[in-house]
Amino acid sequence: MIRMPVCFVGHGSPMNAIEENEFTEGWKAVSKKIPTPKAILMISAHWYTRGSFTTDAKTPKMIYDMYGFPSELYQVQYPCPGSPELAKKLLALFKGKVSIDNHWGLDHGAWSVLVHMFPKHDIPVVQLSIDGTLGMNDHYEIGRQLQSMRDEGILIIGSGNVVHNLRQVDWNNIGRGSLWADRFDLFVKNAILHHETDLVIHYEKSPGGAYAVPTPDHYAPLLYVLGASTPDDPIQVFNEKRTMGSLSMTSYLIG
Repeated sequence: MIRMPVCFVGHGSPMNAIEENEFTEGWKAVSKKIPTPKAILMISAHWYTRGSFTTDAKTPKMIYDMYGFPSELYQVQYPCPGSPELAKKLLALFKGKVSIDNHWGLDHGAWSVLVHMFPKHDIPVVQLSIDGTLGMNDHYEIGRQLQSMRDEGILIIGSGNVVHNLRQVDWNNIGRGSLWADRFDLFVKNAILHHETDLVIHYEKSPGGAYAVPTPDHYAPLLYVLGASTPDDPIQVFNEKRTMGSLSMTSYLIG
């Protein structure tokens, strides 16, 4: 079986689910470079928990975890199958450190991207939560444990944003980033391309890091993806752009 790549997607606004724009076109284009997965393991910024959880429902429920958007967005459906088999593998891999929680399903960090990348919704999807009690190095190490799944046809996708400071969103700055957001996004990109993983993990030590990442939820999925990659994997950067001043859409296909 072909070793699957890993992918980090800057998902940005939930409105991307129902829009056609340069970012959704980027998601569509990169999906054509990925062999058809046996299943997708999604790590979304929007399932941020105390403890680690996954889902084993045969049909994941839709989670509309956003407020104040047009009604059309709440009608989006992504009726993909789940994968009890993949969930069982996660339980075995982490030996009691991961539990089942089927109160969750697919949140907008997952379905807003998947509707464009895999619109036929015929590939099983399982989510793995982000344990907010862990540090960034712990998230990276979990990613390393997931690495073997790539050889089983599992596509690992992390969905978040490298820069995500909602308090600094500038609605008059659509399609552009603030200078500090541009600088931090470039810092992370250079660190990834030069395999300087410690710089990515310890982002708070970089200039502007704490400002660009005021909370770790949207940044953590990147660490899972980097952990699941290897130094020999080719790296493709796509959707490299900031928007609304303080959101980075920069994404990575690795492998």
